[in-house]
Amino acid sequence: MNPAVVLAGRILLSLLFIYAGFGKLSDAAGTATYFANVGVPGGIAAAYVVGALEFFGGLAILLGFQTRIVAYVLAVFTLGTIYFGHYGDMQASLKNLTIVGGFLILGTAGAGAYSVDARSRRA
Repeated sequence: MNPAVVLAGRILLSLLFIYAGFGKLSDAAGTATYFANVGVPGGIAAAYVVGALEFFGGLAILLGFQTRIVAYVLAVFTLGTIYFGHYGDMQASLKNLTIVGGFLILGTAGAGAYSVDARSRRA
């Protein structure tokens, strides 16, 4: 695989999660209100947990750190968001399924040569 293309894919997959996670962490009360409106339990704690998962998971994908594990975790998480966050919205659900596909490929292929994972294997 072309390592530059794998890096580009990681960057593109990570942007949405870093941005969304930062937003949730920056406005946890607003996120908790939204979650309550769509039936997600847990209140403010859920907002912080989801925000942290998105933000730090996105950073891990961006850096290529523990990529296979994080990609599979975010794939499962993204499947959950279809039910909890986008139920009934076919376009958003399909977008999320596409993201799941990207994470499954990344989880199988790994982070590529330009990553923390590759550097730690060489050390």
